[in-house]
Formats: sequence, structure tokens, C-alpha cells
Amino acid sequence: MKAREIKDLRTSNPQDLKVKLNDLKAELFNLRFQLATGQLENPMRIKEVKKSIAQIKTIIREEELKVQE
Repeated sequence: MKAREIKDLRTSNPQDLKVKLNDLKAELFNLRFQLATGQLENPMRIKEVKKSIAQIKTIIREEELKVQE
């Protein structure tokens, strides 16, 4: 994800982040399935999706910590 996309995610509401997270998890599942069947064209996409999932989880956790304070 680019810095601009991350900045946009930080301004979006938590519900949208959870939807985006679920979409990325589904995409990761499909990519792993394609890898297992030998149909994956771009193996680097798995790394990109995993990184995006981690970034979104980090943003969600930061928001949870802000609410607790």
C-alpha cells in the first residue's frame, strides 16, 4: 500500500476497515489456493496482501487504543 492509501485508511471508519480486512483475507485464501494448484501468476501478490492485512490490523488496533484512553 502506498502512503496515500494508508492515510485514507486512517481517516475511514472502523466498519470500512473491517470490510476491507475481510476482503483481503478472502483474497489471500484464493491466492494460496492458486499457489497450491499451480495457477498463481504473481507470487509476490501474496506478500503484498499479507502486508496490507498487517497494516489494516495495526490501524484498527491504534484506534482501539485511542478509544481506551
